[in-house]
Amino acid sequence: MNTHKNARLTPRGREWMVKLAASGQTPKAIASAVGVCPRTVRKWLKRHQVEGAAGLLDRSSRPHRLRQPTPRSVTERIEMLRRQRWTGKHIAAETGVSRPTVSRVLRRLGLHRLSALEPEPVRRYERERPGELIHIDIKKLGKIGSVGHRITGRRTGVVNRNLGIGWEFVHVCIDDHSRIAFSRVMKDERKASAIAFLKACIAYYASLRIKVERVMTDNGSCYLSGAFAKACKRLGLKHIRTRPYTPKTNGKAERFIQTSLREWAYARAYNSSDEHRRFAAMASPLQLAQAPWQYRINSAHQPSRLGWKQPVETPQLVGSSKTEIYAKTAI
Repeated sequence: MNTHKNARLTPRGREWMVKLAASGQTPKAIASAVGVCPRTVRKWLKRHQVEGAAGLLDRSSRPHRLRQPTPRSVTERIEMLRRQRWTGKHIAAETGVSRPTVSRVLRRLGLHRLSALEPEPVRRYERERPGELIHIDIKKLGKIGSVGHRITGRRTGVVNRNLGIGWEFVHVCIDDHSRIAFSRVMKDERKASAIAFLKACIAYYASLRIKVERVMTDNGSCYLSGAFAKACKRLGLKHIRTRPYTPKTNGKAERFIQTSLREWAYARAYNSSDEHRRFAAMASPLQLAQAPWQYRINSAHQPSRLGWKQPVETPQLVGSSKTEIYAKTAI
């Protein structure tokens, strides 16, 4: 029951009745003050005496047992007919029980939707060589003015002086086969930034002797723009977009974003957005001495999909040394 916590005879109102009883008032006087009958007052006072404060909480109105539960044989027959793709109306007519009963049984069995009968199989795919397909996505992060509530917690009365300082957008890219990743913090997620990041990705993979053939994105406005389509055409790329509301199609980029949040964005306390970017070593080669997280992802991370090998150890990238990738990660 969704009631207001300050309404009468919610846990707070019942505590008030207990306090009135403790002050020496009679159940009749308490009932007059609260606006209920004396019988109700005695009921809650008795519960408090037996169970304490827990007795003043709401209880489920669901019965402990049904007087006439649906027989097991009928339940099994309902399940059998449902697995033959019968509708609830036809099952009710065949078994002789009501449609609401059939609906409750099917929901309890997890068969109230036809899609539950034949769950969609998990489709995993991986391209045969690096560069055949890259995945691109964008993650919006708030700018950092000081150490935030994720570290210090939300404290009452403390004014957040960095509220509304803006956002920054992490554009990420990952190769479908080798899992070599590239990312860069951009000022926005508009088409100009998306195109600039795409060109940076192509240049990065070209430096590793990887020729990109296809790029997969979601249906964000920057990727739907004509300018992005023209950029893909000039770069000789085939642009693939995911089906609407189906982020799992671009799951490798989504998974890389979650890894980025866990191991970089929220891995430690940062005093500013500049320090945040320096830790990732995404902006310039001068930042390589600042514990480059992205280099570690490409040279030390061991995805299970690659047989617990590092991305740079895939056969097609053996010619590129770790030092070379280290220097090129921060393009």
